[in-house]
Order: sequence, then structure tokens, then C-alpha cells
Amino acid sequence: MSSLSSAQPASVKAKKTKGQKIVLFNGKDLTNWVFFLKDPSVAPATVFTVQNGVIHITGNPFGYMRTKDQYSDYLLHAEYRWAPEATNSGIFIHVQQPDTIWPKCIECQLAAGNAGDFICVGGVDMNERTDKSKRVLKKMASSSEKPAGEWNTMEIACKTNTIDVYVNGVLQNKGTGVSLNKGHIALQSEGKDIEFRNVFLTKLKK
Repeated sequence: MSSLSSAQPASVKAKKTKGQKIVLFNGKDLTNWVFFLKDPSVAPATVFTVQNGVIHITGNPFGYMRTKDQYSDYLLHAEYRWAPEATNSGIFIHVQQPDTIWPKCIECQLAAGNAGDFICVGGVDMNERTDKSKRVLKKMASSSEKPAGEWNTMEIACKTNTIDVYVNGVLQNKGTGVSLNKGHIALQSEGKDIEFRNVFLTKLKK
């Protein structure tokens, strides 16, 4: 499959239609987030921590931290890195309640080697999901991820019922006719350590 490395980053394409910037992570604490863990006996403060402007997620137990508010029509920017080894996690968008280990949402995969895959969770659908027995829609191009220890950038542009995902400036996936167009945004805890920084969104004008 041909490389899409020449594709413009979402931030470039959205310049003419961007609106208000909303900082989701203030670099100091997690006051604007809600936490869900598979094991309710574990204190979220032992799994999700902040140090030197970086969110650290241990990955154990499984769960996620999600925004208190719901969002639609936005460009999400999030930087992430694996420390110390590349493993598995994801960014959930259009997350619906109730909170559960696998909420109704679209997962934008961060798993090493597969960053940019879509996973349709909880019955979510899109035009590209032609085989309804499969939930995973593979990324479009060769991996554009950086090695463990280096920072990656994922940008997710959500406009009405369309989702575009860029990894380090490369268009990796596109979903149209998505059955959800609004919801919470979540960062996953899924087995191993991962770090996030500079998590914010820019509203896209309708």
C-alpha cells in the first residue's frame, strides 16, 4: 500500500476552520478528568500521576481517565511515548456513559506497530466497517511511529460524522458515516506504562 507521508497534518488542514482552543491537561494536575478502573479497590492516584508536566499511566489495572465534558467537532492533539518499552494503549473518542472497561466509543489505537488503527467498541459503526463481524479497521499507511522513549504526536480531527487520524503528521486512518459524533475523550490504561503531554483540542467551526 502506498505511503501517505506527504499528507498534511490535521493541524495544517484545520487552520482555516479552527476556533477555540481547550486545554484538557493543564500540565499540573488531573482535576478535569474522571477515572475508571476495572478493579475499584485500586486508588486512581496510584495509576494516573503527573510529574514535570507529563501524565504517567502505569497500565495496571485496565481502565482509563476521561474528560468530564463531552466534545464534538474538534481537532485533538496529544503527545505520547512509551517508557521504557513500546506496548499497548489507546485514545478513546466519543466515549459514552456508563463507564465500563470497554465503553461505547471509537478507540484510536496506540499499540506499537498499529498506531492509527480504529477499534469500534460497543456497537459503534462507520462506512468503512464493511465486515460487521470485525471491530478493527487497520491503518492506511506503513507505521509512522517513533521508537520507545521518543515522543509521538497523534492528531484526531472529528467533524460531524467523520474522523481523521494522523500519527506524526501521517494520515493513518479515516472514518466516515460514524454512528457517534460527540462524547468524552479518554486516555487508556492497558497493561504497561505510557506517558502523555500537551493534550488539548481546538474546536472546528461547523
